[in-house]
Amino acid sequence: MQKLNKHNYKQAAVHPEKILQFGEGNFLRAFVDWQVQVLNEKTNFNGSVVVVQPRGSEKIERLNQQDGLFTLFLQGMKDGKPVDEHMVIESISRGINLFTNYEQYKELAGKEELRFIVSNTTEAGIVFDPEDWLEDQSPKNFPGKLTAFLYYRFQAFSGDDSRGCIVIPCELIENNGERLKEVVLQYANHWNLGDEFINWIHNANTFCSSLVDRIVPGFPLDSVDEKTAALGYKDELMVVGEQYHLWVIEGPDWIKDELPVAGTGLNTLIVDDLTPYRVRKVRILNGAHTAMTPVSYLYGLDTVEESVNHQELGVFIKELIDNEIVPTLDGSPEELAAFSNEVLNRFMNPYIKHYLLSISLNSISKFSTRNLPTLLDYVKQSGTLPKRLVFSLSCLLYFYRGKRGNQDIPLQDNSEILQFFQTLWEKVDQHELNMEGLVKTVLANKQLWTMDLASVPNLVSAVTSNLLTIEQIGVKEALKELYGASIK
Repeated sequence: MQKLNKHNYKQAAVHPEKILQFGEGNFLRAFVDWQVQVLNEKTNFNGSVVVVQPRGSEKIERLNQQDGLFTLFLQGMKDGKPVDEHMVIESISRGINLFTNYEQYKELAGKEELRFIVSNTTEAGIVFDPEDWLEDQSPKNFPGKLTAFLYYRFQAFSGDDSRGCIVIPCELIENNGERLKEVVLQYANHWNLGDEFINWIHNANTFCSSLVDRIVPGFPLDSVDEKTAALGYKDELMVVGEQYHLWVIEGPDWIKDELPVAGTGLNTLIVDDLTPYRVRKVRILNGAHTAMTPVSYLYGLDTVEESVNHQELGVFIKELIDNEIVPTLDGSPEELAAFSNEVLNRFMNPYIKHYLLSISLNSISKFSTRNLPTLLDYVKQSGTLPKRLVFSLSCLLYFYRGKRGNQDIPLQDNSEILQFFQTLWEKVDQHELNMEGLVKTVLANKQLWTMDLASVPNLVSAVTSNLLTIEQIGVKEALKELYGASIK
């Protein structure tokens, strides 16, 4: 069977290289690169994407072997009906391996038509590393690589203010555009690149914060043979995403002229302030994902769809959203209710197996970012603890014990965090520490939560009580106790 590439797929179009993309992963390909293709098909955008890797190089090589082509399956609800469709995405012109072809990267900086820079390097990607230097073959981290690229561009065009870039990071960090610009300026100062370059960063470039929303499970491991047979070619980079998408870009109105999304059917908004969109999405969609994961997984379930369709867990998740998350949010009750219902419908997507274990990556920092603000706001507003969110937090601590019955849980987190929990749970198992001691130690750890959670009234006792119940009778029965045995 032939492999997908331009030799075998001859209808692929060629467009000027307008976009530099940091990240070759599933999300950007199923989100940004798909949108570029829509813009090319429906407008005069006429642009392609050059991809570089934030780290590693294996996927860049595979991308080039397929000439940037890959198959995207969009599966889910569309206009109230389940839709399963696929298409070949042609918007990537090439990948540049920064370890072996750094000169191509420098040359790209001198291309007049290049205008946009996008990125998705995870929540930990926008950081400053004082050990990174411009003279390195390639700076190690993403902001260092970006600063170097902008400096090469500044040099190539002799500081021409008309040759700056529109930078749109997609990392799930609050004010990601502003944060990225701060780190770039740190590098500019650290590397002594001069006031002229710093002024050019300010005057010629626009850093836009953005919010992204599309569930992308990625490569379809469970159905790859079936999909390959249906396609009639091999594609090592095929990716599955849901139909729903939202991209909110915070920036000046003139960007609409350069990114002509109006009338294309894309759910991409260019706005003055994305804060309401971000808070709603992070707390409801991401927050529900993070909160359900330890509860559902310890209950014995493996996917999001199983969880929301389950008789007991489905009630838990819906009431968590409706009764504990939504009441803490500002905005129209009708809009919040509509968004919550859409989130639950997306969770029920029959086409996508979104595994809880994949969502569990870095669960501690995710809970701190996505769920802790809800918990604290709920306590502030009502004077009581949100019992479902507290139960989720309790299950999270138990999840980091690393056991589901007799099975080991393949925990994925920072090694220091994993060691911290392993040490505490070993002390509990050896009766050197009681459950309340474990809870106090975990909740008081400011490195985990950026605050002393043990100071929240009654939280230590509530989590301790939940953990003792889980330890004695398991999550299934503990959940029934949470509801006063009302769930049958």
